[in-house]
Amino acid sequence: MFNFSGSEIIFLLLLALIILGPEKLPDAIRSFGRTYAEFRKMTTGFQSELKQVLDEPMREMRQTADAIRQAADFDAAADLLEGKPRPAAPSSAAAAPETATPPEAAAAPETASPPETPPADAAAAEPPPASTETSTS
Repeated sequence: MFNFSGSEIIFLLLLALIILGPEKLPDAIRSFGRTYAEFRKMTTGFQSELKQVLDEPMREMRQTADAIRQAADFDAAADLLEGKPRPAAPSSAAAAPETATPPEAAAAPETASPPETPPADAAAAEPPPASTETSTS
């Protein structure tokens, strides 16, 4: 409980011998032993009572969880026998609001900008810029 090593216990006994003296030390050790034994008995009793109090609700919770698990397994087995597909687990994407970006826009890189179209009269006046890439076909 206190995690004293052997040398620490010897030091405490020597200190008690110096403070109490050889006449009172045996009585003090007996008194400490009785007090410690009583303390251990009280804590053990408290632990056992607490365990007894919590055992019944825990048992009921386990039974309820087992019943739910069995019902879920039964429902899944019945669905498989009837050929029904199991519903997919809800995901965060399915729960997103409908104002979300459409998948086509989400797949496009955000840095790409739409091609600029020149005004109608400028298209006739200027030829399109030449491409720097060479085609191999």
